[in-house]
Amino acid sequence: MKYFAYFCKSERYISKKKTKLYMKKKIQFSLLYRDMWQSSGKFQPRKDQLERIAPVIIEMGCFSRVETNGGAFEQVNLLAGENPNDAVRAFCKPFNEVGIKTHMLDRGLNALRMYPVPDDVRRLMYQVKHAQGVDIPRIFCGLNDVRNIIPSIKWAAEAGMTPQATLCITTSPVHTVEYYCGIADQVIAAGAKEICLKDMAGIGQPAMLGKLTKAIKTKYPDIIIEYHGHSGPGLSMASILEVCNNGADIIDTAMEPLSWGKVHPDIISVQSMLKNEGFDVPEINMNAYMKARSLTQEFIDEWLGYFINPQNKVMSSLLLGCGLPGGMMGSMMADLGGIRNTINNIRKKKGEEELSMDDMLVKLFDEVAYVWPRVGYPPLVTPFSQYVKNIALMNLLTLEQGKGRFVMMDDSMWGMILGKSGKIPGTIDPELVALAEKQGREFTDADPHTLIPNNLDEFKKEMDENGWDYGKDNEELFELAMHPEQYRNYKSGQAKKNFLADLQKAKDAKLGSKLTPEQLSAFKHAKADEIVAPVKGQVFWEFNGEGECAPSVEPYIGKEYKEGDTFCYVQAPWGEFVEVKAAMGGKLVEIGAKQGSKVQKGNVIAYIEREHE
Repeated sequence: MKYFAYFCKSERYISKKKTKLYMKKKIQFSLLYRDMWQSSGKFQPRKDQLERIAPVIIEMGCFSRVETNGGAFEQVNLLAGENPNDAVRAFCKPFNEVGIKTHMLDRGLNALRMYPVPDDVRRLMYQVKHAQGVDIPRIFCGLNDVRNIIPSIKWAAEAGMTPQATLCITTSPVHTVEYYCGIADQVIAAGAKEICLKDMAGIGQPAMLGKLTKAIKTKYPDIIIEYHGHSGPGLSMASILEVCNNGADIIDTAMEPLSWGKVHPDIISVQSMLKNEGFDVPEINMNAYMKARSLTQEFIDEWLGYFINPQNKVMSSLLLGCGLPGGMMGSMMADLGGIRNTINNIRKKKGEEELSMDDMLVKLFDEVAYVWPRVGYPPLVTPFSQYVKNIALMNLLTLEQGKGRFVMMDDSMWGMILGKSGKIPGTIDPELVALAEKQGREFTDADPHTLIPNNLDEFKKEMDENGWDYGKDNEELFELAMHPEQYRNYKSGQAKKNFLADLQKAKDAKLGSKLTPEQLSAFKHAKADEIVAPVKGQVFWEFNGEGECAPSVEPYIGKEYKEGDTFCYVQAPWGEFVEVKAAMGGKLVEIGAKQGSKVQKGNVIAYIEREHE
């Protein structure tokens, strides 16, 4: 028995040594907190919410990186009436203080928007973002055209950032390991310190991704490789295992309640799989994970969930057939529904059977499969995924009309085909070449960024004329130059008005799905105070103080009033303007009278919801 016990003890010792000896390389994790929201819905958390979640993410102890901004972050913040610069600085600061790297998504030629950005604005972006606390820009071109990536590598490095060049992954006859290695060679030579394998639709085949990782790592052992794979069609976990076994260094992950679906695999599952494969991975503070999970759910329940498409919470193998990113499913289904109604009206007139949504979805995916090779296999990532989908949608309609294909394409779609956004990976179909010539359209192989003149001075002039401050490190100037229309609406306050109105509509729609219009009205009114007309007369919203009311529109839904604030005016039959107070104050939830409408004494003009304890 003594010998047996000694033998067991020795075996345990040898086993521990063996485990330590054969432990695979260290794998780090990044939390895609920005992308979690963007792949789920429309908006991003507010500054105060980001400030609350950041310390809890740090407490989890398993992330060496966090994606804090980029992509559509700035744009949707402006649309919500928020200042994205304040949000980025606030979110990055706690991570900067503890040495967790922050990174952003950068669309190369398009920077942070859907269309090309001049060089001087792109260059300013890196200076601003570095000053705000962003360490790494993930620079990608939807076409994998290095001419759209290399200038950004240089500007990012000049600003003190670590440029990460991106390979947009898809599965097609032209997107081979050799093709991607050629791109990697060029961006690394240009100064990229890291490579991201961006599998934006999750359709990258695991075996190919493993071979690609090995090829890059063998040639460039010091280059950091980060894998970004969406979970939509279900290949991502296999892909993660393949890239890690072939030399990847960092894996992008998500966490509940915004993991899986069309988003990313959850950190718990990824960590467990790699740990059991023998990789050196960090432990997860589960108490902190549950706190972060709870906070994220709180943000969803408060307002963000009203803009999350339920379809994005569901995985779908159908994505493998069309290659489209899963985050597009919501908008695509909405577009498809509209086209379906039109098509079914045409079919009805022809005496043909109506098509169901499933019928339409199969038709759309088949049409994408038809269109994609004929437009040269552009990787299906923003904005090119939208262009290919839109061409396919229009084709479905025009085919039903008997007009054939490719007869309803706007300048954006043509711009992709003609090479104005960069070099198409494959070959444009002769049918489209002939159609372009017929319409007088010209193909170009010019460097895309040379087609866009610098215009930062124009935006400086606009800032000066309006008396607007350039902001810390020119960040406000940058926002105007990057998102002109959205920034102007933000500065005027119109963006906030529009957002609050949209939020109220979304809340009403959600309630309305369970209640009749009468029940919905009763529910809203039960929580609110009535603002009633004190006299018979005509409603006016603004009074200029000189005996006349200024032409104006009604206030926006969601506007806050303090107790005793003036709400509106009623012009009595004898000509007097009677002031109507906001009673107890609160948030405007419903308007019952338009500018200039006539009311009787006691008629309800609006409802204001009080702050409830």
